[in-house]
Amino acid sequence: MTGLSIQANELAGKRLEIAREIVPGLHRLAIMFNVGNAQPVLEMGETQAAARMLGLEVVPLVIQQAEDIAPAFQALKNRADALYVAVDQLMVANRASIVTSALGARMPTIFSTRDFVKSGALMSYGPSYTERFRHAADYVDKILHGAKPGDLPVDQPTKFELVINLTTAKTLGLPVPPALLARADETIE
Repeated sequence: MTGLSIQANELAGKRLEIAREIVPGLHRLAIMFNVGNAQPVLEMGETQAAARMLGLEVVPLVIQQAEDIAPAFQALKNRADALYVAVDQLMVANRASIVTSALGARMPTIFSTRDFVKSGALMSYGPSYTERFRHAADYVDKILHGAKPGDLPVDQPTKFELVINLTTAKTLGLPVPPALLARADETIE
């Protein structure tokens, strides 16, 4: 087996640590995930374990289709201080709906990819997808030049990006600590 890792599961704890810096009153965390996809289910489990280690109460929001998103936000009212979304294609396809609903509920949101932050989410922390795509091209090149896929190791990311939407932080009344701003790879205003 070969390929490229994005370490979605492994970074859950780091995302929560960063979220606690921005949302100091974080005690209850909602986790939205697609139960029909194995990857987000694994990420949900890792996120739940990391949340418990940080003393956070977890509110799971199970999604199976786009029509489940609005009812999930209705059920979430006053039950969580922040929302962690395990990203998969269902979440990507419904990015606008998720971000708009979260902003309407004044819910700080945590993602693994910067695209959600550019759409109005509070923050993301994850591998650089630009770097991942470059590595994917390298793998394709190696395979086209005769390398056997099974001989290539699984490539791990080396560059991780913290992106913070300062406009969203201001809208939610969340001051971003200067130390966290200094660590951010990108801020969106």
